[in-house]
Amino acid sequence: QVQLVESGGGLVQPGGSLRLSCAASVSIDSFSVMGWYRQAPGKQRGLVARITRGNTTNYTDSVKGRFTISRDNPKNTVTLQMNSLQPKDTAVYFCNAVSVWREYWGQGTQVTVSS
Repeated sequence: QVQLVESGGGLVQPGGSLRLSCAASVSIDSFSVMGWYRQAPGKQRGLVARITRGNTTNYTDSVKGRFTISRDNPKNTVTLQMNSLQPKDTAVYFCNAVSVWREYWGQGTQVTVSS
């Protein structure tokens, strides 16, 4: 049973930083792609950033230069470093992993950017 567990969300002031972590219950080498998605109230879930097994990264335009995704294979974790946070970044952030057979989702972690 594959499990993805997110942590690191919370309340932060505009301009602040947060670091999200996604811990997998299996080797992350099992997944061709891992990523972070977010869903704000009343909006569809959308891609924030993703990283391939070969460490190729992609970011949605609104977070380029502010967010960094990385993977730690020995620890089976993927992290999302978020800097210069803005109120528009407020959302539930979900970890995602794609294998040959299916994709998996974490339960989500709330990020709120507010003064």
